[in-house]
Amino acid sequence: MAELIVLLGPPGAGKGTQAKVLSQKLGLAHISSGDLFRDHLQRKTELGTLAQGYMQRGELVPDDVTIRMIRERMREEDCRKGAILDGFPRTLPQAEALDKFLADSKLGIVRKAPYIKVDPQVLVNRLSGRWSCRAGGHVYHEKFNPPKSAGICDLDGSELYQREDDKAETVANRIRVYFEQTAPLIEYYRRKNVLAEIDGARPIEDVTRDLLASVG
Repeated sequence: MAELIVLLGPPGAGKGTQAKVLSQKLGLAHISSGDLFRDHLQRKTELGTLAQGYMQRGELVPDDVTIRMIRERMREEDCRKGAILDGFPRTLPQAEALDKFLADSKLGIVRKAPYIKVDPQVLVNRLSGRWSCRAGGHVYHEKFNPPKSAGICDLDGSELYQREDDKAETVANRIRVYFEQTAPLIEYYRRKNVLAEIDGARPIEDVTRDLLASVG
């Protein structure tokens, strides 16, 4: 039976970075809900077309569509040993649907749910300083990874711009919504005795070390 790791954390906590590292070190598939959406949209699958309709209207993709994508992905060969779920579940109904699917399919269990905790203001500072280049999408940060020349990409010389979702007011709202949606999810996994709280305000290597210890 596969053992799943549900990696929890707000935008800017470093989930994507840590999920990739854990995937390599533990030999588990990395399932990112964001990557799944992009893959289905690119391949123009039935689920991708369905999700795109909601996204174009500025609506949230319904849980049942997201869950169908996750279920389909988890049946693939590389998930037989287990997987790291990154960005899913995000709400209590999604967590309950995941557990029901796992129980019905006997594909696996959620063995651990590490929660990367970071102070909301630190998250705003991290995310609102991001700038992207128009040509290749290379990402910079005005404090942590600034370009050599202000406003110019080091790699291709194109103009840097700030995406709407990286602006301070948008970032603050994204983080607020995340905590509102996810607070019940944290308690859900705490009650199941699989939650592990990790201090995400420290260097990446320290966070990785604690994550590996929590799932070991």
